Amino acid sequence: MSATRRNLLLSAAALPFLSACVTGGGDDDDPAAGNTGTKSADNPLGVKADAPLEVVIFKGGYGDEYAKRAETRYTQKYTGAKIDHKGLQKVGEALQPRFVADTPPDVVDNTGAGRLDIATLVTAKQVTDLTSLLDAPAFDDPAKKVRDTLLPGVVDDGTFDGVPQTLNFTYTVWGLWYSKKLFTAKGWAYPKTWDEMLTLCATIKAAGIAPWTYQGKYPEYINDPLLSMAAKTGGLPLVKAVDNLEPNAWKAPGLAAAAEAFAELAGKGYLMAGAEALSHTEAQAAWCQGKAAFIPCGSWLESEQKGVTPDGFDMVMAPVPARTASDQLEQTAVQAASSESFLVPAKAKNPAGGMEYLRILFSKQSAKAFAETAGTLPAVAGATEGLTLSSGLGSVRDAVTAAGSETFTYRFRTWYAPLAKAVDDATGELVTRRITAAQWSDRIQKAADALAKDSSVKKYTR
Repeated sequence: MSATRRNLLLSAAALPFLSACVTGGGDDDDPAAGNTGTKSADNPLGVKADAPLEVVIFKGGYGDEYAKRAETRYTQKYTGAKIDHKGLQKVGEALQPRFVADTPPDVVDNTGAGRLDIATLVTAKQVTDLTSLLDAPAFDDPAKKVRDTLLPGVVDDGTFDGVPQTLNFTYTVWGLWYSKKLFTAKGWAYPKTWDEMLTLCATIKAAGIAPWTYQGKYPEYINDPLLSMAAKTGGLPLVKAVDNLEPNAWKAPGLAAAAEAFAELAGKGYLMAGAEALSHTEAQAAWCQGKAAFIPCGSWLESEQKGVTPDGFDMVMAPVPARTASDQLEQTAVQAASSESFLVPAKAKNPAGGMEYLRILFSKQSAKAFAETAGTLPAVAGATEGLTLSSGLGSVRDAVTAAGSETFTYRFRTWYAPLAKAVDDATGELVTRRITAAQWSDRIQKAADALAKDSSVKKYTR
């Protein structure tokens, strides 16, 4: 995965030129005419058994074999259907002209650096409402609806203005990573509170190891534990206030306290010297070499470090420590969001088939097979049951289980790229001691206020 994996998961800034080309569709004949079947208990979406299906998959770090396996299950059920499968690197480049011409595929894995701008597609009414899919019986558990088989937040992650438009297949969790082997050898226990973290950092530093490192060239990485800490203190009302661009949201006590905590971390010299100049690969390599005890990252870290991590390193992820004893969320709460985004184009020739394909892909059987080969948590609940997991993936699963309903995510990064950059820049300055916690809040609030007043920017609320 690339240095911008975080941005690929959460940013909406892809192929903005699409907005100048895509229209709302118009009164053309329905391209799906003739490609629908009769709905029944066994065919809840009304798939025409012999209608062809075109599937486009982003062929990135996960490959596309998992998608082909789901296609095989599709043709086993609909034996007359022929599937045109395309595994692509640059989804947007290939599909943008087809959306303009109203000839898109039937289902698209809209992922990768060159993906289509989903916000533009939604505004242009080029994406199918997936409510009927979410309300359909799960493929391998008809007693449940598809929506009830998904991990917390997955449906919300793909919802725009109250309508589910995309469905995300993987589940990313953010936290602090450490080597279980190192901690066991040193007799260190993972800290549950920030005071315990500072005490442990002093011990780690005395042992000749940097307590923390981070991907300094990309300060969004160290934003995650700061914002997670703030969410735990202020609860979901704080998260929603930030996303809704409410006045003084960035000056809330929870955010102020979190900024002060990270200013203190830097002020005490607990960040590895020179970390601000490191790329993600350099920082993570230093961590794997034992030069630092903690590193903030998403749950892709273990997969990204294959070939670099020493044998027996046993990396594990844990939730960010609690800031105060009166936090609104438990210490076990984690920041989590789904990714690897699938959609069914509104102008697809076979939208029923596209949604049925997703019903198969999001089955527990398909998700379990994906978890085995990709080393990543799928968005389907229980997909890792019975599997022998690596230390990293096992810790991610355990963190999600322990969090229960207390998973959360900020959406301002997806909705408002300029604000995301303002936060990244300010946090980079904060942890290099160039600005204070109060200045951090002031700078970001100013950027949020300017965005709120900009009538040219579409606003979202939650």
